[in-house]
This record gives sequence, structure tokens and C-alpha cells, in this order.
Amino acid sequence: MSVLFLYTELADYFLKCCEELALSKEVHIVRWPVNKEAPFEFKYTDRIKVYDKNNYSFGQLKDLVAKINPSIIICSGWIDKDYLKITKPYFGKIPTVLTCDTHWRGDLKQYLAIILSRFFLLNTFSNSWVPGNIQEKYVRKLGFAPEKIRQGFYCCDLQKFNAIYDRGISTKRNNFPKRFLYVGRYYDFKGITDLWKAFIDLQEEFPNDWELWCLGAGSIEPVKHPKIKHFGFVQPKDLEPILEQTGVFILPSRFEPWGVVVQEYAAAGFPLLISEEVGAGERFIQNGINGYGFPASNPELLKSTLKNIIKLEGKDLTLMAERSHRLAQEINPQQWVDTVLHFLNEYKN
Repeated sequence: MSVLFLYTELADYFLKCCEELALSKEVHIVRWPVNKEAPFEFKYTDRIKVYDKNNYSFGQLKDLVAKINPSIIICSGWIDKDYLKITKPYFGKIPTVLTCDTHWRGDLKQYLAIILSRFFLLNTFSNSWVPGNIQEKYVRKLGFAPEKIRQGFYCCDLQKFNAIYDRGISTKRNNFPKRFLYVGRYYDFKGITDLWKAFIDLQEEFPNDWELWCLGAGSIEPVKHPKIKHFGFVQPKDLEPILEQTGVFILPSRFEPWGVVVQEYAAAGFPLLISEEVGAGERFIQNGINGYGFPASNPELLKSTLKNIIKLEGKDLTLMAERSHRLAQEINPQQWVDTVLHFLNEYKN
């Protein structure tokens, strides 16, 4: 049986799940080109066949899919109209699954999508696969029945980040690193300037020995400050030495549909500071237990949240790290594979 993913931008965590799936099923992935601002270097196993969409005309892509003869098609949203046209002829013949990470916001655009969905979604997709509750609320409104929806579409490489936790937690118990860590693109919607302002203001108002380490690249020029260190874009394979020297993960996004990075750093044993706009917060953060949530786009409240962390003892931060690690286990690659099998088995029955 062959599983076909019509995908947008690939990520390491997605490929890890596909590797698990490829142990029992033939896996094919049509994908968009690598994003220039996040130039990940991917390694594919022989069990996974990957096709660059840009190398195919629409007709060639259609012929490729026919040759693959998929048992199931899983499509990344509805942004790519070629993907929709490829998928529609298979509707009613095999499971056709729409993935969606969009939050339900209740704006005019989404109400319009609800009206139009029966003309371009419900006659193309038999099922929907979403990360969490906010996304499920949206696809229900689009017309997908509850029994046709599954959660847990985004899942990190737990094996990798659990191993980092195992290797580093004893060191952190003895001497917790006083460094905040940001990993993400340097764009306005990521809230990176809010973070810099909050951190710098806190250093002036409440002098302390904490630092802020930032990993990423983008359109915003890195701020210069003696306690802020910029690393640029870092390949996943080169992350561990940085993780060993940092203590608390922060994601101040003004917009973040999910954020697999939250599960990654929870698994690695980081207390979490996550804005309320980050979807993954619903699953991986408990206020005051393994970190804190805070309103997005509010440097003043973010500053107070940073201060809450700075005032904690190392043993308290280590306890938060351990709790984060436990929470991260709630979604795993095997559950992800089981969901694909569920779609296949449900359709047979």
C-alpha cells in the first residue's frame, strides 16, 4: 500500500514520522522547494520517495500520481490549487485527507470559507487531520463530521529530543544555565522585537546575570546588546551543543498556528515561555507548572514573565524542565503512524 503526501515546506519532524510509516507502507512525498530563510538540509531514507513539485508540470504531476497509484492521499491545506485538482478525482475511491493548522478566528474570510467549503473541500476530502482543538473547531465549521477528524498531525522527533534530555538533565540539576533560548525566524510575526525590548528593558531595570541566545534568520536586523547572542540559522544536527548551554525556551509569536518547536524543547527538558498565540501551548504548557503563557505583542507583560523566571531557584527551574519533558510525551510518531492506518482501515470498513 502506498501513502502519498502532497506537501508544502518539509521539516525534519515530518520526515521522522514518515520514516516510521515507511517501516510498513510505501511513502511518497511531493513537496515545495526549501525555504531560503530556513535552508534545512534533509536526508531521506531509501524507503521514502521525494519529488520536487517545481520539476513537474501539472500534467506530469498528474501522471506521476497515477503511476504511484496511492492508497491514500494526505494534502497540506488548500493553498496549492494543483494539489486540490490532483486530489479531487480520487475522492470517494480512496481516503483523501486534508491537513489544517489554521486557528478558528471567526473573521469574515473564515465565514466565507465555510460557505464555499462544500464546493471545494467537502467534495475533495473525506477526512481532516489537525494538530489540536483550535484547528478541529475550524474544520468542524467547514463541514467535516467529528468522526472524520483526527488530532495530532504535528509531532516532533521524540527519540532525538528525549536523548538530549537524558544526556543533559543531570548537568542542569547541578547548575541550571541562566540563558533564555529563542529558535525561530527573524520576522515581525514571530514577536522577536518584543522579546528583545522586554529583555533589554529588564536588564536595565532589574540587573541580572541571564543572557538571551537567538537562533534564526530573516528580514529583521539582529539587535546589538552585550547579553544577546545571535547564531544565525543553525542546522538541526548542530543544535545540541547550544541546548546544553541554555535553560529556558521562549517563543513570543504574535501568530503561530502550532509550533512543533514547543514540543521539541519540552522533550529536551526546557521550561517554556510561550505566547498565547502559539497553538501548541494548549498541549504542552501548564502555567506555573512547566512554564508560563503570556499575551502576545505586549513587551511589558513579557518582561514580567522573564522576571518571574529569573527570580526562581535552579531547583525550581529543573523541576519545570522535568515536567516539560513528561508533557512532551503526549504525542509521538507511533500515534502519528496509527492515525494514517486509522484512515486506511476506516475507509476499508
